[in-house]
Amino acid sequence: MYMKFKGGRDRALTLSYDDGVVQDIRLMKILDQYGLKCTFNLNSGCFIPEDTVRERFYGKLKASEAKELYTDSGHEVAVHTVSHYRLEKLKTPEIITEVMEDRAYLEKTFGTIVRGMAYPFGTYSDEVIEVLSKCGIAYSRIVKATHSFKLPTNWLALGPTCHHRDEKLWELCDKFMEPCKIGNIKLFYLWGHSYEFDDKDNWDVIERFAERMGGHEEIWYATNIEIYDYVKAYEQLEVSTDKKIIHNPTAIDLWAYEKGETFCIKAGETLYR
Repeated sequence: MYMKFKGGRDRALTLSYDDGVVQDIRLMKILDQYGLKCTFNLNSGCFIPEDTVRERFYGKLKASEAKELYTDSGHEVAVHTVSHYRLEKLKTPEIITEVMEDRAYLEKTFGTIVRGMAYPFGTYSDEVIEVLSKCGIAYSRIVKATHSFKLPTNWLALGPTCHHRDEKLWELCDKFMEPCKIGNIKLFYLWGHSYEFDDKDNWDVIERFAERMGGHEEIWYATNIEIYDYVKAYEQLEVSTDKKIIHNPTAIDLWAYEKGETFCIKAGETLYR
């Protein structure tokens, strides 16, 4: 028996963009147009003053702008620490403060439970991972590209498939769109900073990516936490030794594949096969 993604799909796509900058406004419009889902990693201590007058459309968001943009947007907000320091350079109490104060601010501001994160600069240590696990952080993204579509083995060192400026981006898109082999699933994880599209004058990259990858019935478009929660729920399935009885103790409908059949085990259901 093999896991399928939501709806019985064998492919999932997620994005992750950092720092809470004004370019996220344009990025979100593009993502929404093509039905893509993203996790936005925010530094609660880095919003600019509310009375700031911008000379051009660039830089960090104001707190009020962030609230308006991300609240109930269908996208995820996640921890990026208060101040964007390299966590492995800090002492344990400082790590806790950077993570928990950011988490608390985001939860209060956006009215949601925040359990995801991206490491500032993508750097971390074993000590940082241990601290995060005690701070209620379920996953944290690094920046080193995997160039693969495999599910992570360590969610607190979650490697993305690639950055949007990766020279292999379009090759990876083509490979992702190829049919999966029986029993396999694919996760494409794209990350970056939306201000880079202005810096490099290449908004066409994300527009082409969204147009190319969006709108496919066979792809599940999800935020980082939605994928994490789904995978963890599937791991909780209870199966009899002969695999004829399957119980789903979670609140999430789950899909599986066995002997040429894709089937759903609904939340709380015991399935007899």
